[in-house]
Amino acid sequence: MNQLSQHTAIRANFTQQRQTPALNQPQTSSGQLLFVTGHGMLWQVQQPYQQTLALTGTRTLRIDADGRMQAVRNERGVNQISQMLQGMLTGQLDEVERQFNVQANGIAAQWNLRFTPKQSRVAQVLRDIQLDGGMYLQRIRIDMQDSTQTDIQMTDTRDAGPLSTQEKHALGLP
Repeated sequence: MNQLSQHTAIRANFTQQRQTPALNQPQTSSGQLLFVTGHGMLWQVQQPYQQTLALTGTRTLRIDADGRMQAVRNERGVNQISQMLQGMLTGQLDEVERQFNVQANGIAAQWNLRFTPKQSRVAQVLRDIQLDGGMYLQRIRIDMQDSTQTDIQMTDTRDAGPLSTQEKHALGLP
């Protein structure tokens, strides 16, 4: 986990597959993400449609092609997951360990973390979350109790470099 907290801002390409029992084929999307420690992430879906979300842990914004931002309402679960992932990704496990049992395996070059919910209400919905990585996070897998699985693979992960004005604004940075 120390490797993750060494990077204050990262960019990566992602491919996300979501498998639900109701569908024969998995739903696949891809795009880019930007994660800035302590401020949140920009999730930019490029295929099969274009959509950008800013997830700060306290709010979720949808950003249109012209850069206009609109609050996404009733996204409490998304905000909680965003906060939890930010804690996981920055190595701030205090809050995470209050809500999840954490099982760690591997070495610094190749590790795996498995998070299972402690609260029965959460465990009725969420089976577990697994993170795999090395220097950077490489994979997030979310398994729900209804057999829905979301698998997010990160590639070309790198230090973010300078942020654009729009990126800063979306994440509430000066």
